Amino acid sequence: MTSETPTESRHSADGITTVYTVTGMTCGHCEGAVTEEVSALDGVTSVKAEAASGQVTVVSTTALDDEAVRAAIDEAGYELTGRAA
Repeated sequence: MTSETPTESRHSADGITTVYTVTGMTCGHCEGAVTEEVSALDGVTSVKAEAASGQVTVVSTTALDDEAVRAAIDEAGYELTGRAA
């Protein structure tokens, strides 16, 4: 891991895993909307949105731009509040 990589991202053979905190998700439809928008970002290989915890786990081939993730979540109608600790 390089010093430029946020500590909230984990590198593995599957790619880089980053967990984001999102507000406003309350159901499966919400999870699907977030998953669809974030999945469309370049380099994203997997997205798991969980309304109950408010967390969105993203696996990507390269580090993602947080502002691009924020814009995708905003497009879905929800708010990215940051990376999960």
